[in-house]
Amino acid sequence: MTDPKTQKVETEPHMVFDASIEGKAGDPLVLMLHGFCASRHSYDTTVENLGKKGFYAVAPNQRGYSAGARPDPSHYPNYRMELVIGDAMAIARTLGYGARRFHLVGHDWGASLAWEIAARYPERLASVTILSRPHPMSFNKALETDSEQSKKSGHHGKFLDPNAARDLLADDSKWMRNRLSKNGVPDATISKHVAVLGNPAAMEAALAWYRARGTYHSPVGRIQVPTLYIWGTVDDTVGRAAAEGTGDYIDASYRFAALNGVGHFAADQSPAEVSELVQEHVSHYPIRAEA
Repeated sequence: MTDPKTQKVETEPHMVFDASIEGKAGDPLVLMLHGFCASRHSYDTTVENLGKKGFYAVAPNQRGYSAGARPDPSHYPNYRMELVIGDAMAIARTLGYGARRFHLVGHDWGASLAWEIAARYPERLASVTILSRPHPMSFNKALETDSEQSKKSGHHGKFLDPNAARDLLADDSKWMRNRLSKNGVPDATISKHVAVLGNPAAMEAALAWYRARGTYHSPVGRIQVPTLYIWGTVDDTVGRAAAEGTGDYIDASYRFAALNGVGHFAADQSPAEVSELVQEHVSHYPIRAEA
């Protein structure tokens, strides 16, 4: 498999996103948002396969991960939730889908954005696919009632430490490489993620997402968009209670796909299986030409 084409998407001055893109502009858009300790390359297989199946598949490096879209990470409000949500919507608009519905895919932090967008703008989405991150209300409930979830979420506070970037990048990004490797991510894919995130400027920007949010997670509404939720049974950050409880907050068609033996980075560890699941989901909810 060859890597998808890389293009620049400029949403406004000083906001230029590196994006993996396959397919023809004008075909149904599938916008894919990556999470922390990863990059657009999580979706390389999915982008390529969807592009061959009649979709316009786009996976950007998000705010701070793209060098051309990296406002000062020491000013944490530059990375607040409203702005990173706005980036996703602006990318869709810049690509020509400002008045058309599109399909949205998100993993980890990208999934947090996808949940928010689906709750706020259901009229803009034909479907949403979530990898790893449960619905925030299910996650909060699990934190209160499931001791396993509290243990799995303990690392988040470490990212708020002022020296976190230095520690995560020490010894040639050893923490990052180990984190991905323990979750079954192939070495070649790890190298792609490190090439994006394994430098102080990018890492500080990635951590600014956490610092802008702090420890408070705002409530997210119920979801009225057809939803596919993909969760690995050995995800080291999300327990079964939070995962299985997600369906309680979906008021639309819902599918829960539990991948046995798969960790937190499902699209990296099992790219073919995730690509097939995403393709089935978005194909089931076609976008009318006049939408």
